[in-house]
Amino acid sequence: MRYAIYFSPAKDHPLTETASRWLGRNAFSGTLHDDHHDYADLTEEPRRYGFHATLKAPFELAEKYSEAELLATVKDFAANQSAFEIPRVVVGALGPFFALVPDRIYQPLQDFAADVVDHFDRFRAPLSETDIARRRPQMLTESQRQNLSLWGYPHVMDDFRFHMTLTGRIDEDEQPAIQEVLSTRFAEFTDRPLAISGLALFIEETRGAPFTVHSWHPLAQPPKKDANP
Repeated sequence: MRYAIYFSPAKDHPLTETASRWLGRNAFSGTLHDDHHDYADLTEEPRRYGFHATLKAPFELAEKYSEAELLATVKDFAANQSAFEIPRVVVGALGPFFALVPDRIYQPLQDFAADVVDHFDRFRAPLSETDIARRRPQMLTESQRQNLSLWGYPHVMDDFRFHMTLTGRIDEDEQPAIQEVLSTRFAEFTDRPLAISGLALFIEETRGAPFTVHSWHPLAQPPKKDANP
């Protein structure tokens, strides 16, 4: 069993439905879709993980903690964090794959992600040698290797880049066509804000199994500004 703390829009959010149909699986319900059968090979890898942005990467639970304690901490953390917006998201290429990404680095988002990594690290069991090798540390930068050692995942803190993965690896000559397809599919959600409104606790029952949403926890709504101070 592994757990992960991800950002995901709520179950009934239109982006959740659109992305689930694109990927071929809804991580909340487990429903499988074949709407985009022509692209099934391109979405095979992100389909297993479900539509999300990684905050606390998958981890085995430390022996001294229970799932109930982890769940209670996720609920409490979410309740004490204010929801906020990424000002603008776009379909972007991160190396050989595509994702929904912010149009720029947004510091409140970076700070929020760092808080999640730090707050929940006590629940993470140490990585095995196999897990470390799987990350290919010889291919990482020095800061990424330090992150892997300290936090169990290389792409955190200053190396964090928010992304909601939409494809696996795409050959360079196919990338322009796929970007056009994705831009059309997700036009309703791009070039506009994306609300960071909740945290999802995902679970992987056994290694290699599909990740599913265990529970989704709303962030606190910030107080409304008085129009007539």
